Amino acid sequence: MEDFVKTSPYLSTEKNLIVEPRRRVETESVQYLTRFGRSGTRPRHDSLSSWSICNDHSTYLIGPSSPIDFPNIYISHTSRTMSFMKAVIVTEPKTEGLVTDRPVPKLRDDYLLIKTVSVGLNPTDWKHIAFLSPPGVLVGCDYAGVVEAVGKDVKKQFAKGDRVCGFVHGGNAVQPEDGTFAEYIVAKGDVQWKIPEHMSFQEAATLGVGISTVGQGLYQSLKLALPTEPTKDATPVLIYGGSTATGTLAIQFAKLSGYKVFTTCSPRNFDLVRSLGADEVYDYKDAQAPAQIRKATDNKLKYVFDCISLESSAAFADNALSTEGGEYSALLNVKIARENVNDRFTLAYTTIGEAFNFGNIPFPAKPEDKAFAEKWIAIAEVLLADKKVKVHPPRVGQNGLKGVIEGLKLLKEDKVSGEKLVYNISETP
Repeated sequence: MEDFVKTSPYLSTEKNLIVEPRRRVETESVQYLTRFGRSGTRPRHDSLSSWSICNDHSTYLIGPSSPIDFPNIYISHTSRTMSFMKAVIVTEPKTEGLVTDRPVPKLRDDYLLIKTVSVGLNPTDWKHIAFLSPPGVLVGCDYAGVVEAVGKDVKKQFAKGDRVCGFVHGGNAVQPEDGTFAEYIVAKGDVQWKIPEHMSFQEAATLGVGISTVGQGLYQSLKLALPTEPTKDATPVLIYGGSTATGTLAIQFAKLSGYKVFTTCSPRNFDLVRSLGADEVYDYKDAQAPAQIRKATDNKLKYVFDCISLESSAAFADNALSTEGGEYSALLNVKIARENVNDRFTLAYTTIGEAFNFGNIPFPAKPEDKAFAEKWIAIAEVLLADKKVKVHPPRVGQNGLKGVIEGLKLLKEDKVSGEKLVYNISETP
């Protein structure tokens, strides 16, 4: 040990103490283990149980009188640093793959480190792979799991062992570690929430994108009355794409907010959306449906939330909205030509409060979106716990992360309707 300390260009001794930042300790540990023929992993020393391993600038104080076994520190922290996991990432342009050597993500100060139990799939996942995310980026947005560690700047009350779910910016080129299709993930702490006791991990894994998107679209963008202060006049609102994972949630929240809900979907999903509270349901392929909605609302439809967000859905909304004008909120940048219709789109990624790129388009951090999301999630969390909102029907697949890859193909081929694909991570071969 003395020889090691004397020959190290980084370590210094003062009053029998060795003071060293974590990264240098880890670097020197490899040299130490190599020189003395020490390899492999060993149990973590008991005396390290109260030490933070999440702060890159933490300092180790070790000396001859210390009860800590110096070589074990090197072995413990080196093995921790070299921990790997299974994950679905972009392996090459436009292609996803399952890898087994993805490093476990490092905990950030305002994040949670989570052991993933189940994940849900969204169309945005395959679209990121096909059009937006470079190789090396982790994929996936929806998850349910168990808290492993809490960052020091997380304001919301979480503890190790809490069952949690929520939304993560998967496919994020700015933060390649962000994503959910992995055994361990990191998630922005203050915009996640605890899973209600009555809810399974598989059910909770359907919620993240939908809850965040509905809050942003219905309440921050369209400025509808919140469920905590519902309107009393049954104002009509059209939710286009009512059988999507976001649409089924939007129907329920809009009803809790006191609105009369008109929606569209395929006829095979009429019963589903009606069971969730939709007042009037229309076949989205029916060319007469927009005119029928305008007539049924006495030309008073002022609000449309478009969960599909294509040119065809925007045209449908245009023909259903009041001739006097209205408000249209989409999930992609589609437009309505009428000057008396205020059209805009939202991206749930802004609720995390960090800058990102959407393809080649930079999006600055929007603290106001994160602040609204925190308030909205607090409301949604209570409604979920009180069983006032049902989850989108989960369709649980097999083979864990390997199954995720098959599920992405099903979504891309438009073979999923009225259900949410969910996979259990522990079932990965």
